[in-house]
Amino acid sequence: MALETVLSAVGPKDSGRVDRLAEAAIEVAEPAGATVVLGHVFTEEEYEEALDRLGFDPDSEESTPDGVAQRHSTIRELVGGLDAVGVDHEIRGAVGEHARSIVEMATRAGADRVIVSGRRRRPSGKAVFGSTAQEVLLTAPCPVTFVRIDN
Repeated sequence: MALETVLSAVGPKDSGRVDRLAEAAIEVAEPAGATVVLGHVFTEEEYEEALDRLGFDPDSEESTPDGVAQRHSTIRELVGGLDAVGVDHEIRGAVGEHARSIVEMATRAGADRVIVSGRRRRPSGKAVFGSTAQEVLLTAPCPVTFVRIDN
C-alpha cells in the first residue's frame, strides 16, 4: 500500500507540541512524497470563539471551518515546518466532536495514516474523561501514529 495522504490532527492543546507534530508528519510523509492534511477540529463553542477572536463575519466566505483552521496559529507553525522541507500540505477544518470528526476527516481525505498526539493518562482518567486519541486509534480507517507528549 502506497502512502499518499497523512492526516495530522491538530487540537486546541497542541500549541506546545508543534515541533513534535511537525517532526512526526515529516518523518512519515517526506520519504513517501505524501501530502500532509493538517486537520483542526473545533467544538461548536471553540469555533464561535475563534470566529469572534479573528473578527470574522459569520456570513463571510472566510468563516468556514477550513478558513478558520488556516488562520489558527498552531496550523500556521506546522505549515512553516512542512514548507521548510518541501512537504506538500493541505488545511482542513471541521466543527463537531473531536474524535468522530478526526475519523470522518481521515475518511474523506482518503488518509493512509493519521497522526494524533496526547499525553499519558491513567486508565481511570480515560474512563472518566474519555480520550480523543484512544477513540481515533480504535475507529480510524487506517493506521494511526500516536505522538506522546509528556506534560
